[in-house]
Amino acid sequence: MRCLAAAPATHLFGKPMNLSEIEQQSGVAFKTAGITKVYGSGLSAVHALRGVDVEIPEGELIVLLGASGSGKTTFLNILGGLDRVTEGTVHFHDSDITAMNDAELTQFRRHHVGFVFQFYNLMPSLTAFENVELVTEIAANPLDPAEALSLVGLDERSDHFPAQLSGGEQQRVAIARAIAKRPDVLFCDEPTGALDSTTGRSVLKVLQDLNQELGSTILIITHAAATAAMADRVIHFSDGLIRHVEMNETKLPAEEIEW
Repeated sequence: MRCLAAAPATHLFGKPMNLSEIEQQSGVAFKTAGITKVYGSGLSAVHALRGVDVEIPEGELIVLLGASGSGKTTFLNILGGLDRVTEGTVHFHDSDITAMNDAELTQFRRHHVGFVFQFYNLMPSLTAFENVELVTEIAANPLDPAEALSLVGLDERSDHFPAQLSGGEQQRVAIARAIAKRPDVLFCDEPTGALDSTTGRSVLKVLQDLNQELGSTILIITHAAATAAMADRVIHFSDGLIRHVEMNETKLPAEEIEW
C-alpha cells in the first residue's frame, strides 16, 4: 500500500474522494496492522490496545462491543485521527494515516470522518439549523443543513434551540451535523448512552437508515449488546484485543431491538 507521506497531497486533500472513486480503489475502508496504544510509562503504563489487526469493509454498519476499558474508544479515536498509535499502522484505503502530520490529520477528519458522541456537544446559543450549518461552512461538498436535518426527521424543528429539544432530538441534530459534510465514515461512541430505550431505538434507526441510504461506513460503540442484532458485523473487544468478529446473516431492524 502507498503511504501518504510519499504520495502527492492531492490524493486525499487536493479534492475529497467521492464514494465511486473509493470503491474503485478498495472495498476496505480501514486496515490495521499490529496497532498498540500505551498511555504513560513504567509501572503506571496503561496498555489500551495490545496488537490489533482488523479490516473494516466499506459501507458496513459495524458494532463494537466490550466492557469499559477494553479498548473500543481508543481504537475508534485512532481510526478517526483523534489519537496516535504507539506501534503499528492504520491505512484508510491506500493512505497510511499513522504517517500523517497534524495538519494532514486535520484535513483527513474534515473531509472523510464524522463523529457522534454520547453527549451531544451542541452550541446552546444556536438553533438546530445553525449547529449543522457550522460544519457545512468548512466542508468541501456539504449537504444543505436543511437536507441533513430532514434526513434525521427534524424538518420542523430546525429553528429550535437545544434547550427546546428532547435528548433524542438533540442527538439527531448531532448526527445531522456529522453527516452534513458527507463523511465516508461515521464514528459513534455510545450514541444512545444518555437516552432511554425508546429514544435510543429511534436514534439507532436513524443510523441504520443513513447506512442504507447514503452508503456511509458506520462504526458504533455501545455497551448494549442487543444493538449487535442490527449490525452487518460485530467486533468484540477485551483487554485491548479483538477477541472475535461475527457476521449477521439477517439484520434486525433497529426499532425491534430490546434492551
